[in-house]
Amino acid sequence: MLSPNFFNTFFVFPILNLLVLFYKVFLFIRLPGAFGLAIVALTVLVRLLLHPFFKQQIEMSKKLQDLKPHLDRLSQKHKADAKRLQQEQMKLYQEAGINPASGCLFMIIQLPVFFALYNTLSLFLTNGTTTKIIAQINGVLYSPLLKIQSVDSWFLGFNLFLSPAKSHAWYYYLIPVITGVLQYLQVGVSTPPIQKKETQEEKTGEKKKENNSEDFQKAMNTQMKYIFPLMIGYFAYSLPVGLSLYWNIFSLFSIIQYRKIHTPKK
Repeated sequence: MLSPNFFNTFFVFPILNLLVLFYKVFLFIRLPGAFGLAIVALTVLVRLLLHPFFKQQIEMSKKLQDLKPHLDRLSQKHKADAKRLQQEQMKLYQEAGINPASGCLFMIIQLPVFFALYNTLSLFLTNGTTTKIIAQINGVLYSPLLKIQSVDSWFLGFNLFLSPAKSHAWYYYLIPVITGVLQYLQVGVSTPPIQKKETQEEKTGEKKKENNSEDFQKAMNTQMKYIFPLMIGYFAYSLPVGLSLYWNIFSLFSIIQYRKIHTPKK
């Protein structure tokens, strides 16, 4: 599982070393729940490092939302000339300082980091701290000072290695509920509302196709708002609590950043 391939060497191993470093620091200063705090610290650090890309993605999304009425007018004006429509759209993007391809940059950067985070946490949380797992982890640490003998899995009264489905304790069931609610709030602040303005053309039925498109987008947004949080809540029910801790801290940061960026400046 910790073989030195490209992905592990450049993503999993550094994140694993950071997680263990945070854990050792919190142990050294005798803070209770050191491993849980290490997960929180690692999630916060990764989120802060990705913040410039995240901020750029949000601002680009907002600009595209503001340009939508202009893009709709261009689509109507040049609907018979696809090449001219593309040229006019690119011209509008350039005037607004938008690079449509840049929206993919954040996804390209974050995906390997998130997979590495998940793999690192899963290594601890789904396998426990057996002698074999500890030996594998110690074998890829950058310094002998980071080597560990075991990991204390308790944090705020929860066993981070245990899933709510296997806990048989009522308060563990709060974890998937909290996780689902936070995902719901995150989807809510990150999904722009569809503002439908009725025009004379719409009244005469000349924009039926565009209206159907808006209805489809509205349906997709509704599904994302309710189905995605339920799905994540189910994962939080069936997977170890430590992974939910990562998701919840990440969601909180996302909500705060979305609100901060979208709050009008006085």
